[in-house]
Amino acid sequence: MRTYHHLSLEEREKLFAWKESGESLRDIAKQLGRSHSSLSHELKRHTKYGKPYLPCLADKRAKKWADLQRYKAPLKCPLVFLYVREHLRTPYYWSPEQISARLSIDHPEYSIDDETIYRYIYSQKSKTRGMKLWQYLTLHRKRRMKKHGRKVKAVRLPTALPIEARPEEANSRLEVGHWETDNVGTIKTDRTGISATVERKVRVLRLRKLNDQKAQTKRRVLVIQLKKENQAVRRTMTIDRGPENSQHEKFTKETAIPVFACNPYHSWEKGSIENAIGRSRRFIPKGQSVDHLTQKDLDRIEEIMNNTPRKCLGYLTPNEMLERMLLNPRT
Repeated sequence: MRTYHHLSLEEREKLFAWKESGESLRDIAKQLGRSHSSLSHELKRHTKYGKPYLPCLADKRAKKWADLQRYKAPLKCPLVFLYVREHLRTPYYWSPEQISARLSIDHPEYSIDDETIYRYIYSQKSKTRGMKLWQYLTLHRKRRMKKHGRKVKAVRLPTALPIEARPEEANSRLEVGHWETDNVGTIKTDRTGISATVERKVRVLRLRKLNDQKAQTKRRVLVIQLKKENQAVRRTMTIDRGPENSQHEKFTKETAIPVFACNPYHSWEKGSIENAIGRSRRFIPKGQSVDHLTQKDLDRIEEIMNNTPRKCLGYLTPNEMLERMLLNPRT
């Protein structure tokens, strides 16, 4: 890969002398080992407004411009550089946006854009990468995400009932029997998977082993699971719009349970299952394979979680709360 080097004073002097003797820029370029366009650009920069080209002044002016450029680059200014580094790390842990806004208050003569700070943090230069500055950000992402997030190209499962149509009893957790389901995230090389389903009011969790990631397998597992539940706790199911839920219509035909789908990339609309999966990470660490886990392993995890007191249940366990609800479903 070729790299560009600025003209030296000696090259500028030769350019001046040969130009004065009447030689063309192409001939001069061949003798200097330069591009004729670079020489043309050199002459234009230093002969504006009718000024004569003088090698010593051109060299001095070029060095001055280079120094100014380096100093004006936001993170090359010593004060701004130290301010960003200090407030990004302990004990401040400020975000780039906070640093950008506060710098102009603490030092009105300086400014920096938060985008510039992000580019610095995720720079591919070896010095910056070795600092691991991303670890001081809130989400500790090693790779930078797109500024405005992912864009929804198409709506999957167009025939699924929208979550806006879900009964108020489900939204407000007024009665038992409203479920949410999702697959526990696994690594790409896994052949198997785990289906997690939670009841919104009593927080009872069901974990089921999936032999593969197919929609048919997910549907069959849910059907078997729901048919084992008491009829009083079989009212609705909430899913996301992932491909594993594409057989939601067959599920409804087999169980008579309506299925409501969240809006694309709105995971908070099924917050109960997201929370349950997050809590299960104590037993099923993220980034590790689940192929070795059996249904008996999942049953043990399920038993532990369903017999753990929950603050949201008044420190009753999900199993205790479910037993109460079965006695009186609307309490």
